[in-house]
Amino acid sequence: MSLSCPAAVAKCPDEREAPPSPGLFRSPGTRTLLLCLLLAAAVLASYNPVTHNGFLRYDDDRYVVDNPHVRAGLTWATVNWAFTTYEEANWHPLTWLSHALDCELFGLNPAGHHYMNVLMHAVNAVILFLLLRSATGFCWRSLMVAALFALHPINVESVAWAAERKNVLSMMFFLLALYAYGWYARRPALPRYALVAFLFALSLLSKPQVITLPCLLLLWDYWPLGRVGARTSHDGDTPQYSIQYLVLEKVPLLLLSAASAVVTMKSQQAGRAVKTFSEYGLPLRLETAVISYVRYIGKEFWPSRLVALYPHPTRLYPAWQVGAAVLLLVLITALVLRARGQRYLVVGWFWFLGSLVPMIGIVQVGFQAMADRYAYIPFVGLFLMVVWLAADGAKAFKISARWVAIPAVCSLLALGILTYRQISYWHDTQSFWLRTLALTQNNFVAEDNLGEFLFSQGKIDEAAVHFRTALAVRPDGLIANLNLGAYEDRRGNLPAAIEHYQLVANRAGDVGMRATAYGSLGFAYRQTGRSAEAKQSFEAALRLAPERARARIGLGLIAQDAGDLAEAIHQYSLAVEAQPSDVVYLLLAQALEKAKRPDEAKAIYERLAHSPNLAEAQKDAQSLLSSK
Repeated sequence: MSLSCPAAVAKCPDEREAPPSPGLFRSPGTRTLLLCLLLAAAVLASYNPVTHNGFLRYDDDRYVVDNPHVRAGLTWATVNWAFTTYEEANWHPLTWLSHALDCELFGLNPAGHHYMNVLMHAVNAVILFLLLRSATGFCWRSLMVAALFALHPINVESVAWAAERKNVLSMMFFLLALYAYGWYARRPALPRYALVAFLFALSLLSKPQVITLPCLLLLWDYWPLGRVGARTSHDGDTPQYSIQYLVLEKVPLLLLSAASAVVTMKSQQAGRAVKTFSEYGLPLRLETAVISYVRYIGKEFWPSRLVALYPHPTRLYPAWQVGAAVLLLVLITALVLRARGQRYLVVGWFWFLGSLVPMIGIVQVGFQAMADRYAYIPFVGLFLMVVWLAADGAKAFKISARWVAIPAVCSLLALGILTYRQISYWHDTQSFWLRTLALTQNNFVAEDNLGEFLFSQGKIDEAAVHFRTALAVRPDGLIANLNLGAYEDRRGNLPAAIEHYQLVANRAGDVGMRATAYGSLGFAYRQTGRSAEAKQSFEAALRLAPERARARIGLGLIAQDAGDLAEAIHQYSLAVEAQPSDVVYLLLAQALEKAKRPDEAKAIYERLAHSPNLAEAQKDAQSLLSSK
């Protein structure tokens, strides 16, 4: 694939209009290389603070830190699991494998995981620059679009959040597929089309957000490739076709999109991530979608108050807000359609609208109304509109390129500073959620998560305040009830803990949450001497989530309490296989000692002798054995 302008264009149009560049910039190849390096350096400089950030107790734990499959590194077992699991209500095997590769390379050092995200973001910015330059023939405009993408703070969430590896990874393959499509369009051939399909498949295997690519390719056909409609000065010798042919051409890619959609819906339903219309009605979803579109546009031009989670409203919006949002979107659409001489406006606008459709909330997944990470692909369309319109305006009014460069560079510097600052809010779990609560209202998800973090730090009374605040916002909140159950459990108020656990076990749609509730219920029952009910609860947890080591430990403790050491050893061994830890190894070793199998117990003790967490594990194991 050529990285140069189309063959019919001797020089990139904006280069032809500008005076010859001195020195190193005289050679197009050298200039392109230097601009790519400059773009990558800008990303690395702006995102450098991310290397000081830790993992967050918000998906990072489930994706990396506490995920035994990922922590095992790149093994055949991990590969098999990645392609067969619906964990986290997603099917994105390449993302799981990329996390496993990070663990292979860096262990659990967060700096390595974060920096891989930064490097991928830098690569994406460079590919975007080369893609636009090749497709449009404009060098400096393409560079500006790529720089806006590279430095805009709304993309911090996609880069600084380790668990959002799926965003930057899928974008990389998405851009490569788009680049390959331009190569195919200039000389259609089956091998070239196969490369487009292959890269698109890799992108879908990373995250299904790119499902709209076939539709975006139709926009790309209209501009800048010029495969349909009247010729433009940038088309070169690209063959033209009817719109019917171009649609049929996309059918294999549409089939890939359809397959991805089916698998995605299956995985989200398996994880009970899709919200019902009883939770968020269709009118509310439509209103939220319209207003979110406008809010996204606002954040492009004024990227302030960026947070991890914008809570979804539970009541309809005031009519004037919905009316104003609809009017603005219709007005922009009408103006774009009238400006036929500026095809980039049509492409940029419908790129933005179309690529956001899967995440706009008509099918509601999660508790967010919108999310910064969802703008990663759609904002390319808005950046393209703004840059090309500004450049054409400057040309029409005969404004010198130097005068255009001054505000352009100033805006990039401002965005880079905002990005640098935004990364600090992702430094640790507490600052992350405190900022979210400071900038949002009625955010029960943030209350729950901050409470969970404080609880893990032993600040249980402070945590309880946040759990109760979450329940005040959403009285039927299952996470808050589960957390309050843990709080009462820790305080020794077991009847109250059991009440909270039972509520979650009976009502939760999420399989993982129900399994957790049943596991906690089992330990609470065991402490009150209700062994039969404890065993039933542990078995219920394992039916829902067979890999849960904690429920296996519970069954082992029940068996050991009853004097059935063979069954206890069996359950502890299964727990070791599911999720090895110092605690379960100690329980297994002690059970083996009591069963008069000293050699096996000794081997385990020798294995644990050099563990830095041995003292704490011994305390936890003794606590489990004695709490009955």
